[in-house]
Order: sequence, then C-alpha cells, then structure tokens
Amino acid sequence: MKSDDFFRNPTKGKMKLAKVAKEIFDFINYEPQGKCRLVVGTDSSGGKKTEFVTAIIVHRVGRGGRYFWKKTNGDRVYHTLRDRIYQEVNLSLGTAQNILGRLRPLIKKGIEPYNFQIHIDVGQNGPTKEMIKEVVGMVRGNGFEAKIKPESFAASNIADRHVR
Repeated sequence: MKSDDFFRNPTKGKMKLAKVAKEIFDFINYEPQGKCRLVVGTDSSGGKKTEFVTAIIVHRVGRGGRYFWKKTNGDRVYHTLRDRIYQEVNLSLGTAQNILGRLRPLIKKGIEPYNFQIHIDVGQNGPTKEMIKEVVGMVRGNGFEAKIKPESFAASNIADRHVR
C-alpha cells in the first residue's frame, strides 16, 4: 500500500494524523455539551490500480461537522469484491485505532464525549449482502460500532466522493 501519510480537509488542506486529532479534539471541545460521533469509512475504486480513500468525520449531531480524507493506492490488483471490501474494512479499522490512540491523551480520563463508528460499504441489496455478518463481526470484534448501507455515509458518500 502506498500512501503519502497526509489527510486532507476541504478548508484546511493537507495535515498529518496528529493535526487531524487536534482538529477533532478542538471541534469536540468547542461545544463539549454537544453530542458528537466520530466516524471512519473507506471506499475503493476497482480496476487495474485500486485506489482506497479513507474518511474521518467528526459530527456534532444536529449541528454539522468536519471531515478529513486520505488516499491509499493498492499495491496489488484485487480480483474479487470480497478482497476489496476486506481491505476497506482493515484500512478503516487501522485508521480508527490510530486516531483513537492520538485522541486518548487529549481527552480527560473517563470522559469520551463521542461515540465511535466504522462505516462499511456493504448493504442488504447487491453483491455485498453475503458479507455483512463477516465484516460487521470484524468491526465489533475490534470494539467499534458498525454501520452498513444506507447508514454508512462515511464510506458510501464522503470517501466515495474522493475516490473518483
């Protein structure tokens, strides 16, 4: 996998993961009484050169949010949709664990003012329906809440917007 290790934000440009964590922390603390959710999702393009886009979204429920995204180029051809979906989930889980590791030192002990979700680009309709239990199990097994289509906006809307 090739990545430039930079996330991008539509208004703030390129930044490293540590800066993304600080931006998320500042966003949450701006209105600490507001309910926030932190979401990670990945989408990919098919073809000879698979490109993955992972999005991190901090959403203050009912009040808007911010997002950051990063492209990763696959180092091989993914011959099946199943392989690509597994890689999408693995990239989302890795990103979630990394961002959470950066956020924990910033947040007071015992206080987690957000809920954390992984959005997976699978749904009840279409060729991915047989994979739902497997990939949701992967996400839950890593301690995160899983969302699938039509609720998986991080993967199916935000990341998808930048993968093309």
